[in-house]
Amino acid sequence: MLDGPPAPSRTLRDVSSLVAAGLITSEDAPSLARVGGRYAIAVTPTVAGLIDPSDPADPIAAQYLPHTEELVTRPDEAADPTGDGPHSPVRGVVHRYPDRALLMPTLACAVYCRFCFRRDRVGPEGGTLTEAELDAALSYISATPAIREVILTGGDPLILSVRRLASLLRRLAAIPHVETVRVHSRVPLVEPARVTDALALALTAGPPLWLLLHINHARELHSAALGALDRLRCRGIPLLAQTVLLAGVNDSPEALETLFRALIRARVKPHYLHLLDPAPGTARFRVPLARAQALHAGLRGRLPGHAIPTLVLDIPGGFGKVEANTPRLSPSPDGGFVVIDQNGKAHALPPSVAAATESG
Repeated sequence: MLDGPPAPSRTLRDVSSLVAAGLITSEDAPSLARVGGRYAIAVTPTVAGLIDPSDPADPIAAQYLPHTEELVTRPDEAADPTGDGPHSPVRGVVHRYPDRALLMPTLACAVYCRFCFRRDRVGPEGGTLTEAELDAALSYISATPAIREVILTGGDPLILSVRRLASLLRRLAAIPHVETVRVHSRVPLVEPARVTDALALALTAGPPLWLLLHINHARELHSAALGALDRLRCRGIPLLAQTVLLAGVNDSPEALETLFRALIRARVKPHYLHLLDPAPGTARFRVPLARAQALHAGLRGRLPGHAIPTLVLDIPGGFGKVEANTPRLSPSPDGGFVVIDQNGKAHALPPSVAAATESG
């Protein structure tokens, strides 16, 4: 943790709390309050303790503190950039690929990332599925035998109570064709005290489970986070990580190498390096596709193979992920790119994806 004002004792959920904690200035508060009125704010005491408010380029602050540019929506940005909606047969389920489905038991998180592709939907008001909604979601999964993996995401499923989480996993275990579960979470990093022995034990109540950690900078692997990961690992839970490539946060060879080496030391396998999804107000985080490809290619000479994640792009409109450094992507005459989805269909990516963007 950094020297400076003492970390707050509770999660900061509004601009006035951020001012009181010394994370933003009172002069900036009025404009940032407008951001907070549109997109949820939550900065846990752990995250607050990682931020250096004297550094205007602090990579932790960039991820979690509101910014006035969030109110600027560009023409190629969309409220549902990954196209979840058309693939949602019932509330809380997204079924895009035949063999796996997302299950979102809650749309609330411990923290709210300023680049989140679900930022129009997540927040304290996003809530948790009702019992009836959860029953309908599990009925859909049970009635769809092609689904062999369920991915718990949201929101952050690890903010659920231990009792509710264990109950959900037991219900998934009762569905014969569900072979594995994957949990996507930031909780071990941003609220590590929540990862108790009881929570770790609850995660073993269902099918074989993998935990995928959302992490973007090496400083997020602090001592308390490492302790939380150890508690999970002691229960035999394998750990993966996914990272979003973000301008001003980790878009340098040094930052990526440091992060992926830290993950390997922590016995967490880097799995995905995501290009940013074009959600509203996130343009300041964009890294041009060609530069992302070059950064990823450069890792090959800096890191062992098991420390290098797959560079992936979610095709806007809900057409799924593709590896972003393969023949599936090729430049187009207009300065954009053409990408081929899993079914062999071509999609145009606008020139803005390829154009350089100044980091905020």
